[in-house]
Amino acid sequence: MEALPPSAKLVFKILEQNGLLTQKQITRESYLPPRTVRYALNRLKKKDLLEERFYFRDARQSLYGLKNAGEIRGDVQH
Repeated sequence: MEALPPSAKLVFKILEQNGLLTQKQITRESYLPPRTVRYALNRLKKKDLLEERFYFRDARQSLYGLKNAGEIRGDVQH
């Protein structure tokens, strides 16, 4: 976790607090640019800390949550 950039650490904390979120929701919560959020998500995926799920409400988006964070909290927050 220490080797991750600050943006990835922020995204990690946001997912830790909020559970499953879309990339758009993470962008809104973090005030980071979408490209930075994408980069952070990719870094977390490479470290095997992130879980990506299908978002049934909008198939164009994915839901992101933390792996092994106990039980990832249920539904998406709006």
